[in-house]
Amino acid sequence: MHPASAQAGRDGPSSKLAARCFAYARGVQTVRIALAQIAPRLGSLEVNLATHHDRLREARELGADLVVFPELGLTGYQLQDLASEVAMRLDDPRLATLAGATRGMSAVISFVEESADHRLFIAAALLEDGELRHLHRKLFLPTYGLFDERRFFAAGDLLRATPSRLGLGIGIGICEDFWHLPVPQLLALDGAQLLINVSSSPGRDLAATNEVGLGTATSWRTLMRTYAQLTTSFVVFCNRVGVDESISFWGGSEVIAPNGQAVFSAPLHDEGLYIVDIATADVRRERIALPLLRDERPELNVRELRRIVAERAGLSGDTTAEPGAEPGLDLVPGEPPSEPIGFEIHRDRPRPLDRGA
Repeated sequence: MHPASAQAGRDGPSSKLAARCFAYARGVQTVRIALAQIAPRLGSLEVNLATHHDRLREARELGADLVVFPELGLTGYQLQDLASEVAMRLDDPRLATLAGATRGMSAVISFVEESADHRLFIAAALLEDGELRHLHRKLFLPTYGLFDERRFFAAGDLLRATPSRLGLGIGIGICEDFWHLPVPQLLALDGAQLLINVSSSPGRDLAATNEVGLGTATSWRTLMRTYAQLTTSFVVFCNRVGVDESISFWGGSEVIAPNGQAVFSAPLHDEGLYIVDIATADVRRERIALPLLRDERPELNVRELRRIVAERAGLSGDTTAEPGAEPGLDLVPGEPPSEPIGFEIHRDRPRPLDRGA
């Protein structure tokens, strides 16, 4: 049973919170965010759809303006060959019904999207006022360690911020996307003031020396705080919990303020609906005091990236290569050894008779 449901059964509707409420700013203009830290059931689309409807209903009762669900919250993560079985096109009536549940509010959900040409994407959608307003397809598909996404999914190739009914520009990334520096920066430069990362991050690297005893959590928290401060944006990180095929997910969803300070950190491994109020004026105050985005040089980035791409492709000389290096290479090949490596040659010994003479 979901914690909120269990608590409501004991204490009545007013306590529908195992959802924990954290008021960040009162008496000022706020956006109330609900972090739906859920444990989706692998491959059970209908069950997970019902969970989403339940959490949206609870979030509405708690006055949430925005509800954020984790990566592949509608399907579970470790799908592999199940991906095509649970994929939905954007015109799927089940998505339309879910969008209909967002009248008067916003939600970010994640699912397997099937395109018209039958490619499968890990996608996240912004639903608002009963409509699908924006779609992000995961750009970076990890295929290392325990990850094997590139075998089953296509990579997205568009990155856009979008306006929202919340009065803030929104930028969405999916898990691995935020392990690549340009993603949060480009979203912020494109107008995002609220960066949202939906994730299915497995727990790895258990060690007492880490911030919370889990290396994965330490790494994510470092990234989120850094991006919030460098882009002077609110950052929302929503991670799932539960287990898929022996892979355990750690939760720890967070909201970070534009100055890089944590507004709220959800507990590790506990399913719940966590309510966080943020003051929208914090973005304005931080960006005026610390005008990092104003002073960015995107034209410099574009120029230097063109140079780097051309050099890596061998289309121009590499400005950091050794003199005489071949196009596309940064080192001059070394001279071949004059004698075979690994064989000791004794010049004072008589040579064996040439029996072929």
